[in-house]
Amino acid sequence: MNKKIKWIQSIHFKIPMLFIFMLLVSLQIIGAYFIRQLETKLINNFDTQMSLNLRFLENSLQPVLIDGDEELKESSIQNILQDYIGGDFLEIRVVDDRGYILGTNDQTRQSMIGLKSTDRDVQQAMLLQTDRKYQYLNDDRNSRVWKTVSPIFTTDNTGELIGAIVMESNIETVYSQIMDIVTIFLNASVFAIVITVLLAVIISRGLTRPISEMRTQTANIARGDYSGKVMIYGNDELGQLADTINDLSSKVKEAQETTEAERQRLDSVLKHMSDGVLATDRRGRVIIINNRALDLLDLTQEEAIGKSIMNVLHLGNTFTFRQLLEIQKELILYPTGEETDENILQGEFSVIQRETGFISGLICVLTDITEQEKIEQERRSFVSNVSHELRTPLTSVKSYTESLQEGAWKDQEIAPAFLQVITTETDRMIRMITDLLHLSRMDQGMPQLELEFVSMNDLFGHILDRFEVMFSSEQYRDRNYKIIRDFTQRTLWVEVDQDKMIQVIDNIMNNALKYSPDGGTITCRLMETHNSIVLSVTDEGLGIPRKDLQHIFERFYRVDKARARSMGGTGLGLAISKEVLTMHGGRIWASSIENKGSTFFISLPYEEFEEEEEEWG
Repeated sequence: MNKKIKWIQSIHFKIPMLFIFMLLVSLQIIGAYFIRQLETKLINNFDTQMSLNLRFLENSLQPVLIDGDEELKESSIQNILQDYIGGDFLEIRVVDDRGYILGTNDQTRQSMIGLKSTDRDVQQAMLLQTDRKYQYLNDDRNSRVWKTVSPIFTTDNTGELIGAIVMESNIETVYSQIMDIVTIFLNASVFAIVITVLLAVIISRGLTRPISEMRTQTANIARGDYSGKVMIYGNDELGQLADTINDLSSKVKEAQETTEAERQRLDSVLKHMSDGVLATDRRGRVIIINNRALDLLDLTQEEAIGKSIMNVLHLGNTFTFRQLLEIQKELILYPTGEETDENILQGEFSVIQRETGFISGLICVLTDITEQEKIEQERRSFVSNVSHELRTPLTSVKSYTESLQEGAWKDQEIAPAFLQVITTETDRMIRMITDLLHLSRMDQGMPQLELEFVSMNDLFGHILDRFEVMFSSEQYRDRNYKIIRDFTQRTLWVEVDQDKMIQVIDNIMNNALKYSPDGGTITCRLMETHNSIVLSVTDEGLGIPRKDLQHIFERFYRVDKARARSMGGTGLGLAISKEVLTMHGGRIWASSIENKGSTFFISLPYEEFEEEEEEWG
């Protein structure tokens, strides 16, 4: 149904208004730019002219300020300034190096000569020994003034400051020129607008007639009537459009079938937009790929569009495109095609098929399952490690128990040794299970830190005192261990859970003792940086290979499994230490040189603790 168009909505009105609006915007932009550039240019020219006069005056004043007699200096300067009376020069003042006014060309202000200048610009220019230029509005003269202050230096190599020139010039003439030019520009703009309106009306009349006929024909096509033809008035764009509309009516039916297939393809893409999505044509060339798929495959649009999906997904060596169409299961894919790739994708394929059974393409939905695979791998590794770590002591307990059951308990020499082994292995299993429960609570966020301000100097020293006392025991008496302390002299107060920090430091010290040779030295340091404190423990043991350094804080990881197990370790101590420090906002790391020793570092956030000042009577 044709609706009558109001005049204000008609193209007869819109085209002239569009032209006028575009012209006004253009004139505004051009005018603003032109006037701004004109103002800048004229002011720069004025500044250049004033600078030339200033330099000429400076050359005239230099001999007088350097060699002139003090009594004749003021008169000589006044004679020079007489040549600068009138024109754009409002006032020129000459100041000596001490700030006293030596002369001015303003006859009404001769009383200022001999007085110390209070002009802040003069003081600043002489202090910084640089020119000062700026524009300001003089209320007394009711005009804009260009002020220049320039220091004067000697002409010899010393470049000594001998005075300064203050020049104030009338810049109002520059703005008068600008206003005259703006007036001319506005008159020309009004004339251009009138001409534009006339041309726009003529153009709009020439456009509306063929457009009206094309609108009628397209309305017929929308109703399903493809018999009409649009009259072609010329070979311009409107004539080509009319010819296209005529051709359109004969192809709409075929286009409807293609549109239906495209709609199904787009629906499938929209349905899976949260994952990576690829769509192909019937030959397997990628025609649609979303941003998520590009990110997962580390590709760009240019690298994917038009390329075979077999190459994009690196499946050419495994499947053919026909086999890919028949696959009804999910595939594990790798972005680079190598199974060593850290990222793992899951691909789900579905066929785009018309009602006639014709296959027009393929949809592939990609899901990033890297994290799930990593978690599953860690779970399998964890179960394997726990099983292995528990099986070894259980095997020992079972073997020794069976020996006791078979009569070894009667032997008063063997039985106690067997029972000691059983007790040791049982204690190790209990420690392992306790550590596992502790880690489990940390993973679940159950442990709460009982924070208090603690002097790390005292805490660290107390722990080392315990170990030194332990060295005097019968177990360590013959090993001659030595602890060297290197502490900062400042007392470092840190808010920590004291019990958990003792557990961490004890664990590191115990490791240092386990792997240090007899007579070894353990160096313990405490230092501070601008926002953290750092504790370090250095031993002289076997060291840790570089390939193992990045894994030593993983659960159950041991560099030398046989030796660590024989020393009673569970493989969880460093993992627990890392979790505790993470809860405190700190971190733990290590450096090592094989056969020379290792150093473990602990870093904790630190803010200087300010105690309340005591009042002394």
